[in-house]
Amino acid sequence: MTSFIIKAHLNRRIHPDWLRKDAEVKMIEDDPATCTFCRIIRGELPARKVFENEEVVAFLDIMPIRRGHTLVVPKAHFMRLSDLPEAQAGALGAAVSKVCNALVKALDHTALNVVCNQEYAQAVPHVHYHIIPAPKLGSATEEVSYSSSQPPISLGAVHRMELEGRDELDDEEASSLVKEITSRL
Repeated sequence: MTSFIIKAHLNRRIHPDWLRKDAEVKMIEDDPATCTFCRIIRGELPARKVFENEEVVAFLDIMPIRRGHTLVVPKAHFMRLSDLPEAQAGALGAAVSKVCNALVKALDHTALNVVCNQEYAQAVPHVHYHIIPAPKLGSATEEVSYSSSQPPISLGAVHRMELEGRDELDDEEASSLVKEITSRL
């Protein structure tokens, strides 16, 4: 179901509080001085923090997709997850798990989407995970629909649509990819 979440992030407007008042800032500018999350970490911008330790901070998304939408961010500035050092990646992973556990308990709902974009659909050029509670299907306010002319759909229908949009992985391509990836680990 991640494709639905990624689509929700495409062309997502940036909250006005995140824009610097004194300079024009490009959306994908890799500069800790102007990075929205670095500014939050330094206390220059407000945030509704739910977790913080020496390595990581987690706060509610200022423009949530759903109630409880939380961002988990390393305090060190890295634009790409692939550039994040192992120790910081471990601290980030531990924080994601801890925040997920707290969200599940706080919302009494175990279904979550955990997404980390790298460049594609990444509005803030700083590594971060989105923890987004999934819709509670069957609830009048949280059912998934694709347009106002279509009725809400069920979780089963969402899963079917997601599966229909996928192709089976080719064995030859899979073998080639495994070699390419593992040779670089």
